[in-house]
Amino acid sequence: MQKRSNPRPAMDKFTTLSAVAAPLPLVNVDTDMIIPKQYLKTIQRSGLGKALFDEMRHNQDGSEIPDFVLNKPAYREAKILVTGANFGCGSSREHAPWALLDFGIKCILAPSFADIFYGNCFKNGILPIALPQSEIDKLMDDAERGSNAVISIDLEKQEIRGPDGGVITFDIDPFRKQILLNGWDDIALTLRDEPTITTFEAEKKLSRPWL
Repeated sequence: MQKRSNPRPAMDKFTTLSAVAAPLPLVNVDTDMIIPKQYLKTIQRSGLGKALFDEMRHNQDGSEIPDFVLNKPAYREAKILVTGANFGCGSSREHAPWALLDFGIKCILAPSFADIFYGNCFKNGILPIALPQSEIDKLMDDAERGSNAVISIDLEKQEIRGPDGGVITFDIDPFRKQILLNGWDDIALTLRDEPTITTFEAEKKLSRPWL
């Protein structure tokens, strides 16, 4: 077995983020809305950002719909999304977090998430934060300030700081927190056990050489 560094960061580490937050006050945003099915033929993670929210962002001729939030000048560089409950419901397509990340979205704030989508976010370096509706309402109000809607997130401290300096704390599974802080994907997590795997393979080669 070829030796590799153990573990190796495979995703960008998520430690802190200060960025414009875009408001998307919709509930039950499903994965087909995030990335329509016609874009699922590719297995490449790059290039999907242009199709993010395609049917809401673009007319049939490909032109932009000016009123959609991510087409507005103040939010074109948004890296945080503030949205409604049950975000990411529908099919389990991993293309949904791929498209969000390729567009530049690194953190999503919502009252709740679909379970599979929530897990896929961590696998791809996106931080999904579930907060009480009252806190989301405050952050949604902050996000509606346009280019002044800069929200800061500190994963280590588990804090969100709004434009006015108010602080909201959030909960996160400790293991998933470490995944983002260290930039570990599934392969990197497996390589953490490389010494054990190597020992196991060597022992099996001796005891069962016919395998």
